[in-house]
Amino acid sequence: MESPREALLARLGLSGELPHLEEALTHPSFSNEQRKGACADNQRLEFLGDAVLGLCVAELLMLRFPGADEGELSRMRAALVNPNPLATWARSVELGAALRLGRGAQAAGERDRMNVLADAVEAMMGAIYLDRGLDAARVFVHAVIAEPLARLTEGPERTRDPKSELQERVQATGGPSPRYRVVRVEGPPHHRDFTVVVEIDEQVVGEGQGRSKKLAEQEAARAAILRLWSGDADAASEVSSGSNESEVRPSNGALPRTEDA
Repeated sequence: MESPREALLARLGLSGELPHLEEALTHPSFSNEQRKGACADNQRLEFLGDAVLGLCVAELLMLRFPGADEGELSRMRAALVNPNPLATWARSVELGAALRLGRGAQAAGERDRMNVLADAVEAMMGAIYLDRGLDAARVFVHAVIAEPLARLTEGPERTRDPKSELQERVQATGGPSPRYRVVRVEGPPHHRDFTVVVEIDEQVVGEGQGRSKKLAEQEAARAAILRLWSGDADAASEVSSGSNESEVRPSNGALPRTEDA
């Protein structure tokens, strides 16, 4: 019977030696529970992978959108390199099952947390860069961001700042201004994960996550635009009518407002 790690490699079509793979899949909680210096965690590889991801995405956007200016490219890059699409991809390939976590982190459900998965994806990018080179890392990065990149290609208007676009769309319908509310903050002070909902006329219409309040608000706005203006005229009319019939609730329920750190 193949291990979760072997199953992951098979799903990704990766074969041959990957000396840094075990390190990439080792959460700090696992390393901390071992004898000091017995095994390295994935934080250093995550640091490298973050740079690899940024380079490969910037390179790809320059080629794919030759007419885009710096602002448009920056907004598109932000939509592709934030933890949400990385964690979504990780869940689609069941990467969490292959992670080495400490007992406490495992009991706390860390295996499916957004930042844990996103960090592991970046660490894998760093590992593949070290073990196979930039060309292989580029192929891996492109596979990870393929779906959100396709959405950008299909909807060039979504390369704009989502909060500004949502504000303009709502104003055009005569609805009240969107209101953003932090409903959850997780992680240590130096590595926060924010969950934000956006409300229109006290109706929750989108939810987003990010490593800052600003990024989470952008993701919430993007989710609201996709929900309300994805070809469903009835949904869009809710903005001006104030209907609460199809309210979207935050995944873990609303908590008291928390200020950004």
